[in-house]
Amino acid sequence: MPALTTIGCDADDTLWHNERFFQLTEARFREMLADHADAELVSSRLLEAERRNLGHYGFGIKGFVLSMIETALDVTGDTASPAIVRQILDAGREMLEHPVEALPEAQETLAMLAGGYRLVLITKGDLFDQERKLAASGLGDYFDAVEIVSDKTAATYERLFARHGDGPARAMMVGNSLKSDVLPALAAGSFGVHVPHELTWALEHAELPGNAPRFRQVDRLGEVRYILAEIG
Repeated sequence: MPALTTIGCDADDTLWHNERFFQLTEARFREMLADHADAELVSSRLLEAERRNLGHYGFGIKGFVLSMIETALDVTGDTASPAIVRQILDAGREMLEHPVEALPEAQETLAMLAGGYRLVLITKGDLFDQERKLAASGLGDYFDAVEIVSDKTAATYERLFARHGDGPARAMMVGNSLKSDVLPALAAGSFGVHVPHELTWALEHAELPGNAPRFRQVDRLGEVRYILAEIG
């Protein structure tokens, strides 16, 4: 087995909290529309809009806000008041300004890995927002490279691990999303380490891989060190 030289790391809900703010905002959104539809219908329509709009708006807060506005128009029959639209915009702005809270063991783990491996932050979402969160997190100096991508596919990992390392066969991707961080990295030939987070966006759900020798799962980020000791 070739020596591991490069480690890719996800950001949202791997290094810092993210999904909790989306869920809190969605709860506010349901309250805004309580006079027009029940909470379950609002959430269902919002998820449909998000899925429909991913190809247009991509991932992140701005696309989420646009999907909320579209959903508000949908469930009110195009009669959503300007006040509701204003509340949605205000909620999105609050999300974009929310302080960054690092997850337990994030800094310690990156400090342990830095120097021994090439560390690459690989995250998807809005460019400005991801850059803001990285700067506010205080974790940016641990990384040799930062890549903010529109989506994460096997081709993405093949390209990035060739650009910043010695190819996918000598790389590992660590993240909380099976769908985005683990499965495409495995398909590219890398190790994929799943670090589950208590909150996962519905569109990021995926089944655990079957026969995948390079798949690993840990309970918390700090346990990545044991994976490294195992594989050498």
